[in-house]
Amino acid sequence: MKWPQKCCRTSEGFVVILLPQQRSQTDRMGGDHGHGSKMHIPDYKQWKTEGTPLEFTQRRLAARGLSDPWARNEAWRFMGGFSQPVTLGNVLLRGFKWGFAAFAVALAVEYTLFPPKKSDH
Repeated sequence: MKWPQKCCRTSEGFVVILLPQQRSQTDRMGGDHGHGSKMHIPDYKQWKTEGTPLEFTQRRLAARGLSDPWARNEAWRFMGGFSQPVTLGNVLLRGFKWGFAAFAVALAVEYTLFPPKKSDH
């Protein structure tokens, strides 16, 4: 930031007063580079608590004369469509296809390059 100086004469001598100057757009930090913001923040009104476990919580709070103003901000977690459910089969069989293919190739290479000996021992 550039600070212009202004001098004032007092009985003790000179005093330098530093005044802040208006910064230009290029002096500001933030790395915008004139491209604009790419982050899109969805409108909070699109999320509803109806049909989610939060609806039950809202009803229990309303019975006590309370409300949760932030319930809408958590409703997106229950709407679905943000992730796929993880099953035990997905966890255990992930990569099985490629692993089995690699095993078959390694087995074929081993038997081709190093065939088993036809002896008793």
